[in-house]
Amino acid sequence: MHRRAFLFSAAVGGVGLLGGCGSRKEEAAPALITQPRIQWRLASSFPRGLDTIFGAAEVLARRVEALTEGRFQIRVYPAGELVPGLQVLDAVQQGTVQMGHTASYYFTGKNPALAFDTTLPFGLTARQHNAWLYYGGGLELLRAVFADFNVINFPGGNTGAQMGGWFRREIQSVSDMRGLKMRIPGLGGEVMSRLGVVVQVLAGGDIYPALERGAIDAAEWVGPYDDEKLGFHRVARFYYYPGWWEPGACLSFYVNRLAWERLPRTYQQAIEVAAYEANVSMLAHYDQQNPLALERLLKAGVQLRRFPADVMEAARQIAFSLYEEQASRDGTYRKLYDSWRQFRERAYRWFGTAERSYAEFAFPTP
Repeated sequence: MHRRAFLFSAAVGGVGLLGGCGSRKEEAAPALITQPRIQWRLASSFPRGLDTIFGAAEVLARRVEALTEGRFQIRVYPAGELVPGLQVLDAVQQGTVQMGHTASYYFTGKNPALAFDTTLPFGLTARQHNAWLYYGGGLELLRAVFADFNVINFPGGNTGAQMGGWFRREIQSVSDMRGLKMRIPGLGGEVMSRLGVVVQVLAGGDIYPALERGAIDAAEWVGPYDDEKLGFHRVARFYYYPGWWEPGACLSFYVNRLAWERLPRTYQQAIEVAAYEANVSMLAHYDQQNPLALERLLKAGVQLRRFPADVMEAARQIAFSLYEEQASRDGTYRKLYDSWRQFRERAYRWFGTAERSYAEFAFPTP
């Protein structure tokens, strides 16, 4: 079913379940009460303390419960409680849990094409990424990749453009990147590696102690709101921007395919609608919280820095070389890359016309 038609029909069907109209609820209740009571477990890659990124899974769980009048409940577990944060894909694939909430670029070692589900360096913004997934064919292409893992994926939130991370010393040129020990996952990490950075992949809860004791020299996470919560400003004073490797990082809900197929269709629809809500609400929450958090960080003495132009240019050249190299070796990657690249070119022309011209005039310079 076309997504717009589905969302309309599902939303109309859900009105009575949400109690918006008494007569409709009375009509819907007899049909709903014949549905089974089901309890699922959802493993998150994120700690509970990060209320926005972890909270997207809670948004989904609450909406599913409401749409099914409590008959379908999903319990959300933070990273490490059921499985480590970087083992969520394995847990869903094997059926240890029915659902997961994570960032697919954590698992590019299993298949490099999974990066397209989250974000690529110098890629799509949050709005552009949603457009590609929902209407540009991206979601269908990615579901073919996830089928190999016994998983169905749903967009599950976006951070928007991220910051470039926390550094214990200043970066004045590309030569300063060599030998730097940095926590950074995904393709951004591969690009950094080719710039001479010693790359490490750490779960969110492990970053602060590694930065504090000097095991790493720099780390990126998301942006001001989450970074402040994790306390990075207490152990590294230079805050760089932009996060060119994550211009719009999309999180995903994973559903075990066998568990999905056992669900009544109305429960499947509840998950689809709830995932859509979580996807939208996460970005809105970050857009409201990040400006306030950045103000607090600057008042606390954080030094804001922009990446030098030679770092940006070198990173962009390396990134697209990586994409072409991988596409030449892997037909599935090539299919995704061609779709993503063509969509990106069109989106950039349009956004460069209207969005950028407005932003350059209206937005203050840091």
